[in-house]
Amino acid sequence: MTGHTLSLFAGPLLDRYALADPAHRPAVEQEIWASYGRELTVLVLDMDGFSLLTQRHGIVHYLAMVRRMQCAVAPVVTAHGGTVVKFEADNCFAVFGQPQAAVQAAREIHRRLASDPHPDAVRVSIGIDFGKVLLVDGCDVFGNAVNRAAKLGEDVAQAGETLATQEAFAGIPAAAGIAGHPLRVTVSGIDMAVVAL
Repeated sequence: MTGHTLSLFAGPLLDRYALADPAHRPAVEQEIWASYGRELTVLVLDMDGFSLLTQRHGIVHYLAMVRRMQCAVAPVVTAHGGTVVKFEADNCFAVFGQPQAAVQAAREIHRRLASDPHPDAVRVSIGIDFGKVLLVDGCDVFGNAVNRAAKLGEDVAQAGETLATQEAFAGIPAAAGIAGHPLRVTVSGIDMAVVAL
């Protein structure tokens, strides 16, 4: 863990929040949001098959697949105007200014991985949400949109599938011609209207 990752959470603002009288906490929270808050589209990608592949081939084999995923995904995110915030285990957390760019990046990621001739296919599922998040020094991101995108990408979407929340999908202009199939899902007690893309 780097000092940058801890700059907010071991730093003065959260220390002040933790020690503040409850009546003063809203003011400190407002400072935190003023410093780190942004409205962004969050894309969370999860690789498929960890348990089976590691049992069958071992962890080094799977880590080599994770590395191939990272090398394929990072340039696609950048090409669509996004930023990879972090790779964590076999996940990618990325942010974009607009939902349309995130969806286009997701489609390109799926295409690129599907066309890879390597005998060990890398398959991923992706979740997308839009909302206000705390982007901490460009190396970590927190918020409801992150949680919901992660739930969709890790727990609900199937390999080769992208699910976007209705809030994210609503931010895509009709002229973009991006269609999807509406669904309702419940994850960890949270009911969500989503669109399968």
